Amino acid sequence: MRQTLKSLAARHMRISTAGLCAFGSLIFAVSILGDGRPAFAEKIENPVAVFSGLDKITGRIISFDVYIGETVQFGALQVTPRVCHTRPATESPLTTSFVQVDEITLNNEVRRIFSGWMYAASPGLHAVEHAVYDVWLTDCRMSSSVAPPDDYEGPPVQEYVGDGQDPLAGPDDGSSSSALVPRSKPF
Repeated sequence: MRQTLKSLAARHMRISTAGLCAFGSLIFAVSILGDGRPAFAEKIENPVAVFSGLDKITGRIISFDVYIGETVQFGALQVTPRVCHTRPATESPLTTSFVQVDEITLNNEVRRIFSGWMYAASPGLHAVEHAVYDVWLTDCRMSSSVAPPDDYEGPPVQEYVGDGQDPLAGPDDGSSSSALVPRSKPF
């Protein structure tokens, strides 16, 4: 009887291990695309990175747009985004940017203080914390109200659409003559 229980337990363990391996293989197979690559959400390359900056002396927070490859100075810091990625609206949000930040010292020397990835979802973990200035990524955009620099060679820029405007809504000229009046119901 004791031998039978041991052999049953060993057989059950082999079946469980084999079943677990088969299940893992099935999950892996489902996550593979037709060309053999793992299925990942596509990245959207954006031409504009949006940052927020805190001046700790005045307590002011400002938001500023920077085109990819352009360097913008915020206080004693020079911020240069190299890439800015987002995901499609159908995926969970993930906004990332590879950024280089240089500090201009009192001797007018440029010193790199940050070179790495910033994540908009966790600005506390991936922000530049300076003695006087803090800078963090807030968004990536396809357009900006600021014109691109003359020598811009990054991803294509779309026409600027202001905040709160819907590009699919059509023109709104404000005239009441174009307003539609509902028809009365036929009886």
